[in-house]
Amino acid sequence: MSLLFEEHTREQLRALAPHTLVLLPVGAVEQHGPHLPVGTDRFTAEYIARAAAAAAAPTPVLVAPTLPFGSSQHHLPFGGTLSLGTETYYRVLSDLCESLIVCGFRRIFILNGHGGNNELIQLVARDMALKHPAHLAAAAYWTIAWDALVAAQAHRHAGLPGHAGTFETSLIMALRPELVREPRPHRDNPPDTDARSFYAPYRAELHGAWPRMLGYTDSPDQADAGRGERYLEAIVGAVAGALTEFYHSAPEEDL
Repeated sequence: MSLLFEEHTREQLRALAPHTLVLLPVGAVEQHGPHLPVGTDRFTAEYIARAAAAAAAPTPVLVAPTLPFGSSQHHLPFGGTLSLGTETYYRVLSDLCESLIVCGFRRIFILNGHGGNNELIQLVARDMALKHPAHLAAAAYWTIAWDALVAAQAHRHAGLPGHAGTFETSLIMALRPELVREPRPHRDNPPDTDARSFYAPYRAELHGAWPRMLGYTDSPDQADAGRGERYLEAIVGAVAGALTEFYHSAPEEDL
């Protein structure tokens, strides 16, 4: 059976819906420095979703078409960015989830590849589960795989997840090396090596911070395709485990 939603007929989807988890990857089209393609977040989210769905077998997972556009207003000044406004993004993602529910699906997992979407995907998942007889989960792939990435020493080479920095550049060098532009930027300041930094007690939003960073974090010239392959393996395994856990923790009697 194909793992891709769009390769099935309406009759096939109707038959699959009651007992199948739908994995909905969401990304962004936004600048990723002078060296990475603007489709970076979509490429990574889509690859991880499809690989994790396969790795989660025999858990029945179907991968929906990727939502390529995200909430990326903070990248608009750089150019190369196609962003949805906050309210628009919430409505679009809600409409997609409601469409899946109308199709008969009752387990939906939103897998995020762009940090700017994080708060909105959580709101959509919560509101849809309150409004409809459906179970929803939502998370960024690096959140799900945080412990696995720390075990793989990813935090020793890059700020996690960063933006167009050593970590993301390593992923794209492994996935789409032909799209990485050389020379990659260099910075002398070391990346954050504190594995606990993701769990900071609060998050500050500083006006003008993104332009000052030139649109990328840490030092992309330190990226490595081999490490990218190891990171992807760790991420896919962690996401596959999360899909199976979510599927079995979502009781059918509540639907």
